[in-house]
Amino acid sequence: MSLAYSAPDFDRLLRSLNQRWGTGAVQKFQAWRDLQGISATLPEAEKLKRVNDFFNRQIRFEDDSVIWQQTDYWATPLETLGRGAGDCEDFTIAKYFTLQMLDINPAKLRLTYVKAKIGGPSSTVSQAHMVLAYYSQPDAEPLVLDNLIGDIRPASRRPDLLPVFSFNSDGIWVPGGSQPNASSDRLSRWKDLVARMRGEGFSF
Repeated sequence: MSLAYSAPDFDRLLRSLNQRWGTGAVQKFQAWRDLQGISATLPEAEKLKRVNDFFNRQIRFEDDSVIWQQTDYWATPLETLGRGAGDCEDFTIAKYFTLQMLDINPAKLRLTYVKAKIGGPSSTVSQAHMVLAYYSQPDAEPLVLDNLIGDIRPASRRPDLLPVFSFNSDGIWVPGGSQPNASSDRLSRWKDLVARMRGEGFSF
């Protein structure tokens, strides 16, 4: 399911936000809108930094069981802003779509499931985690945007992360694959996420 993006209708998005979350969420929404206005003409590296910093600072980490009373819920960027909280998947989703609104080619971005070693690269304890990977070129070493670490690092400087699979609107990749080997339509939560975003006013 490849998605074509158009300029967001911020007024419609704001109405959706107000209807569901009330005026208390407007400040974060306006800061998100300002971020996009300020960042629109910047180089891609600076866009990555600003978007990564914005969500890492504006959104607090919380488990889905606390926020949504569900074991695994993929929140839209508007829902994450409305709650002011999210888990690793919500941070990644919000960064992914915001960067595309800033005209970064979606082919350069992949939502990546990893096993994160707890306590450092030599640890034998790991947990499931999601980060956003940015590829300046298809065969380039990706940069990793993570809610756990403030700075954006090349994958080689994240030995604590073991990739499991990655995806975007174009498909699903296995580690080391140069082309997607399955459609992202196989991910039911992804399809549900995109449908809910359309209902909120995001334009694909």
